[in-house]
Amino acid sequence: MRTRQAPAGLRAKDIAAESIYLAGGGRALLLQIAHPAVGRGVVEHSDFANRMMDRLHATMTFVYASVYASPEEFAVVRRWVNRAHAPVRAAASADAPAYNAFDPRLQLWVASTLYATMIDLYERFFGRIPDADGERIYREFTVLGSALQVPQEAWPQTRADFDAYWAETVAGLRPTADTKRVARQILYPSTIPLWMRAVFPQARLVTVGLLPPDLRRRFGLAWSARLQRRFDRWMRWAVLVYPRLPARLRHRPRDAYLKRLRATIGERSAA
Repeated sequence: MRTRQAPAGLRAKDIAAESIYLAGGGRALLLQIAHPAVGRGVVEHSDFANRMMDRLHATMTFVYASVYASPEEFAVVRRWVNRAHAPVRAAASADAPAYNAFDPRLQLWVASTLYATMIDLYERFFGRIPDADGERIYREFTVLGSALQVPQEAWPQTRADFDAYWAETVAGLRPTADTKRVARQILYPSTIPLWMRAVFPQARLVTVGLLPPDLRRRFGLAWSARLQRRFDRWMRWAVLVYPRLPARLRHRPRDAYLKRLRATIGERSAA
């Protein structure tokens, strides 16, 4: 599926503009909560059962704002996030690790799931990124990661170093009983809009199919040769159609989130 070559000269902003990452949002979330400390913070401070769409909108707004908003606009978004993260902390207990939403190591893992998901999906849809471009894009993402509150020096130095960090961290992920319950809320949400319920079985298939197989098993998620064939058929169809769509359609979610952000900032400034 990745024998094609992506266009040369890509920048991080080119990659981040695509809307296919909406299909990878669930995968990134499951990777995040499988980390023991991140997972504990999510279990104790997030409500996926009743606020699934709010969480999705907040995440996508923050990601797009970190890449495309003006410094003044992003400063507002960052204040919102810092305010929400302030109470997200706890000391270690007998059977659970400490967590702090401002811990650079935990922030690095969260940011890494976003970067890795973007690169994985971009290469699935547009072809393998040339090595020289891939290294430059990685460096650009580490700079953007500072907006996600990950100091640039906290990132692995090179793309190869990142790949080693990623493999080691994924191998050590161990979902708990609580994070498995949150995973089920993510995969089987009860409060999504009615129109989404018709397409969510397909979204669930894609989310589970994009997970590393070992992590899929650790979450206890059902998978089979039949589901793999369904996932492969979906990917072949999507890869055939999506890249041929006009850029204005592929980038519409980014534009919509930025428009909504700017309207919200304007309303709050006027209040």
